[in-house]
Amino acid sequence: MTISGAETDSAICATQQLRPASPDRQQKPRHQPRYHIILLDDDDHSYEYVVGMLRKLFGYSEEKAFVLASDVDHSGQVIVDTTTLERAELKRDQIHAFGRDWRIARCEGSMSATLEPAPE
Repeated sequence: MTISGAETDSAICATQQLRPASPDRQQKPRHQPRYHIILLDDDDHSYEYVVGMLRKLFGYSEEKAFVLASDVDHSGQVIVDTTTLERAELKRDQIHAFGRDWRIARCEGSMSATLEPAPE
């Protein structure tokens, strides 16, 4: 009986799959770095605007969105979410594109947000 190269490769692969990895070869799962999305305060947007934006973009309840709006008003900035870089960039861009607050005449555009790496 002759064993072809393909059969030998297949048998080796099957044998390797059955062997458990040695402890020194096991790798811990890698986690993507996390980033804070930080909403910055200004005087050109109403509470109604901020609450509505947070509800629409992040799916927050009225109560949670109001607490975050109050926090940004009092401290000048607030972390609205912590997530992967890709999602954080998307959400920051959505904040920047949300539009002006029609309730305030001097408002010329959206609120500002920035990203910062979250501590691990």
